[in-house]
Amino acid sequence: QVQLVESGGGLVEAGGSLRLSCAASGRTAGTYFMGWFRQAPGKEREFVARIRRSDDRTYYADSVKGRFTISIINAKNTVYLQMNSLKPEDTAVYYCAATVNWRPTDTVSDYGYWGQGTQVTVSS
Repeated sequence: QVQLVESGGGLVEAGGSLRLSCAASGRTAGTYFMGWFRQAPGKEREFVARIRRSDDRTYYADSVKGRFTISIINAKNTVYLQMNSLKPEDTAVYYCAATVNWRPTDTVSDYGYWGQGTQVTVSS
């Protein structure tokens, strides 16, 4: 089993920055990708970014490309999401996730481990 705990959410003005953290524990060595997803009220949970644990290769949703950066440190057990140039549209609960799938995926159902989420609110 893998346990994930997010932190770092909060209120920020449009154009500002915020960094989210995800602390992973348990059988993390069995996971191939760590990812960030977000869910706004009344909307489906959507993919934001992922990183491959073996070589740190990353992939981003078009909506955040160039503004957000995912990284992993501390023996691959701490994942960050650096969010810059934040927009009100970025307001959502952000979730850290992990998958045992070896093939790259941005599908919610492919990620078997999830944190409880952290709220990010961007004001205009």
